Amino acid sequence: MGQPLSLKTFVKAVCVVIISLAHQTLSANSVFELQQQLHHPVPGGVAVVPIMAIGETGSAPQAFLGDHRVLVMADDKSWWAIVGVPLTTEPGSIDLNVSTPDSRRTIAVKIEPYEYKSQHITLKDRAMVSPPPKTLERIKSELAEQIAAYGTFSENEPSNLIFDPPISGRLSSPFGLQRFFNGQPRNPHSGLDFAAPKGTPVQSPADGRVLLIGDYYFNGLTIFIDHGQGVISMFCHLSQINLLPGDIVRRGEVVGRVGNTGRSTGPHLHWNVSLNNARVNPALFLRR
Repeated sequence: MGQPLSLKTFVKAVCVVIISLAHQTLSANSVFELQQQLHHPVPGGVAVVPIMAIGETGSAPQAFLGDHRVLVMADDKSWWAIVGVPLTTEPGSIDLNVSTPDSRRTIAVKIEPYEYKSQHITLKDRAMVSPPPKTLERIKSELAEQIAAYGTFSENEPSNLIFDPPISGRLSSPFGLQRFFNGQPRNPHSGLDFAAPKGTPVQSPADGRVLLIGDYYFNGLTIFIDHGQGVISMFCHLSQINLLPGDIVRRGEVVGRVGNTGRSTGPHLHWNVSLNNARVNPALFLRR
């Protein structure tokens, strides 16, 4: 028969159990909160999907949408995938591929139809509508650089997915608008626009690392922040950037200031959020 536990050892063991249970409860509440707020499985939306019971694998499963890794998190019962749905996705279903060291499965995720509004914008600078041939190479190179940044997947889990607004300005253009510049159709609006005076501080919605900084033809002064596991924030049309590539930022830290650079009709912030290289509606992430 073993020796009886000392009071000190017993108290320590109870504390470990309490901390463990508290962690599980917080995790469960966190995933529940994310499902309630983020789950909007439409083109340009987010699908929060249970993919596997905790006991089915000894390690975290990996999930892929096409070639892109998907954010995976756990509560006390299940592993969940937080899937960004590309704007170009047709209603119906998409295949989420899930793998562990000893198993593979495909989960069909239902995508509902959703119709976004249109927006017509008049630009005085015609070169911002139809750039001259000598500018097209620059635009092509800049686009490749930004697409590579969006495709980044780092293993660290995001510090939070319920965001505060990056600024307190008025929302001037929502996500998903089919945009027409001087009557010519262009890609749908991939983020949120906030109208605010030039110089207004822009804050990071979560902890992260500065991934890329650039001064681009369309986006102007731009900063990309990697929040972890394929969650990327992009802020553009800035007048000033306070950081350098590789810098670590904390939630609420000022990363730049509102401007009117690039293709812009007035001072404002364009902010977008990317999940698994899909631009999704940032409004889904804003604290309610």
